[in-house]
Amino acid sequence: MAELKTAKITVGDLGENCWFLVREDTKEALVFDPGDQAEDILAYAEKNGWKIRAILLTHGHVDHIGAVEAVKAASGAPVYALREEAELLADTKKNLSAFLFGPRISLTADELLRDGQKIAPAGIGLVVYHTPGHTPGGACYYCPQIGCLFSGDTLFQGSVGRSDFPGGSASALVRAVKEKLFLLPDDTRVCPGHGGDTTIGEEKQYNPFVV
Repeated sequence: MAELKTAKITVGDLGENCWFLVREDTKEALVFDPGDQAEDILAYAEKNGWKIRAILLTHGHVDHIGAVEAVKAASGAPVYALREEAELLADTKKNLSAFLFGPRISLTADELLRDGQKIAPAGIGLVVYHTPGHTPGGACYYCPQIGCLFSGDTLFQGSVGRSDFPGGSASALVRAVKEKLFLLPDDTRVCPGHGGDTTIGEEKQYNPFVV
């Protein structure tokens, strides 16, 4: 089984974490939420000799998708998102790009995923979890091989995502965290969309929004 490693580059005015999950043997990489600064993301991959094979979106807010088109154009990598997020990705008001000074963004994912689906882009196994609440089609991606969860804006260190944007629901968000993410092993490393890493065990014990 190929060895895997993670890396991140923090981009944009909101400090969004763009994560990489990389196969050590082939140097093939998955990119999660390329939110801004496409040139920096691509340069980081090139510096490390990584070949981007897939772009995976946890949700469609502008700070998480701002660099998708440029990274896709440069790499040829398909874009994955949950099917419930398709409308938000395409709607410039719902994805909030209409309200910022940058370009309006309307995206269509190449692969629409469903809750519980198992995928293996570049031979890297992932389990997809539908975690609505921050957005209707929020998704988290779990890599069993290294016990790592890419949680987007669903779960943070000591917090959870906002639920006051269009389509948000605080109750749905807390339910998704408790009924799906908290069933993962306690030592699962959580790689969030903003801020520092944490673990499922730490959040089960200390996160004031879901304890």
